[in-house]
Amino acid sequence: WLSGDDVFIANENERQEYVLNENGIIFVGNARYIEARAWYYGQFQDLLNICLTMLDLSLYYRQDPAMDVARRGDPKYVGRVISSMINGNDNDNGVLLGKWQGSFHSHENPSRWDGSVVILKKWRQDNYRPVQYGQCWVFAGVMCTVLRCLGIPTRLVSNFNSAHDVDRNLSIDKYYDSAGRSLNISKDSTWDYHVWNESWFTRPDLGRSYNGWQVLDATPQEQSKG
Repeated sequence: WLSGDDVFIANENERQEYVLNENGIIFVGNARYIEARAWYYGQFQDLLNICLTMLDLSLYYRQDPAMDVARRGDPKYVGRVISSMINGNDNDNGVLLGKWQGSFHSHENPSRWDGSVVILKKWRQDNYRPVQYGQCWVFAGVMCTVLRCLGIPTRLVSNFNSAHDVDRNLSIDKYYDSAGRSLNISKDSTWDYHVWNESWFTRPDLGRSYNGWQVLDATPQEQSKG
């Protein structure tokens, strides 16, 4: 609400939606059959200490506590730390362990989650061991909760027929032999859908034209910076 703040949104309706609203819908499925899943963010349900502990458990804090704390007023930095801590696939006490194949019988099937509060409180109750299991919409829902709780306006984005280009050539490559038969040698893929987050803040590092919605993705994919 403070006009000089990096996360200030001028539109009151958007503040109500992207900061204060505790309920939402996440769109999943595929391009021909889009399903709307209700999600309870619950960012005001006694979660603040959990979110602050999340910052203290991060590799960033453990490597340089003074630097980490000094940068917590920067939404760019906080967003990157939280996007790392939402998933526990890189052994950093993250909130959720991702799983896309095999059996879920011994733990929670990702499709059964319908809100962030129970996940975050289970993470705390289990002494900050990753909750099993999450997939993209679950990571995005929990991340939305944490960032809204910390005062950063956040929303979810669903993308259908979502291209996953692994060799950075900005295309999905398909290979065929001389007879026109498809060769299964490309590592690129197209997912039915993918869900990530956008958070609203200024970008003084890039210039005013880049102010506004910034993409953050907590789903563990390829490693960043090693």
